[in-house]
Amino acid sequence: MLAYQCVLFDLDHTLWDYETNCEETLKNMYRHFELDHLGVASFPEFLKSFISVNNALWDQYDRGIIQHEAIRYDRFHRILKESGVDDFEMSLKLSKHYMLESPKGKNLMPQAIDTLDYLVANYPLYIITNGFSEIQSVKLASSGIEKYFKRIITSEQAGHKKPAREIFDFALTQNGFHSHQAIMVGDNLLTDMAGARNAEIDHVFFNPNRITNEEQVTYEIHGLLELKDIL
Repeated sequence: MLAYQCVLFDLDHTLWDYETNCEETLKNMYRHFELDHLGVASFPEFLKSFISVNNALWDQYDRGIIQHEAIRYDRFHRILKESGVDDFEMSLKLSKHYMLESPKGKNLMPQAIDTLDYLVANYPLYIITNGFSEIQSVKLASSGIEKYFKRIITSEQAGHKKPAREIFDFALTQNGFHSHQAIMVGDNLLTDMAGARNAEIDHVFFNPNRITNEEQVTYEIHGLLELKDIL
């Protein structure tokens, strides 16, 4: 068993339950802005459009095709247009509301608290994320896990985003560790796992949905508490 000295965590989809928190926020938005009166047929259709557009934009961002601003300003305009509503001003209102309210979600992935309780007794823990800097601390505080982490490292702070080696090097250098002393836990093969490989860091692919893949990872788990078998 290797003697790791710190654990790096992705946040969204790994600890913070992105899907559940987003759905709750979007449901409130649909009612609050009376989107049915605007022409958006139903909440399920609105949610379906959000998932499709949001996933596509984040994938493009992770691959370096677009900048953050495209997610912030284009996302809801595209979602409304999928429902036949071309209202840019309303899309900006939706975007602003979503950015304010979604990070307040309290839902965590199953076993997150038990896992963090176990790990924090033995390791310093860090978040490393491509998410918007101004909302990551809100997510941690709202969901009650802020106390577990020494620091949040964002792509905006580092000047590079996962999977670039530089964001991992930045995180380690800032906190006094070398690559062989760290292990990265995340759900994304492109950003988390490939990024950790780029930085020569051992990594754990969190794969709760048991997605079939042929990636070479150091470890793969399907529940967070399985980290006890590794750390």
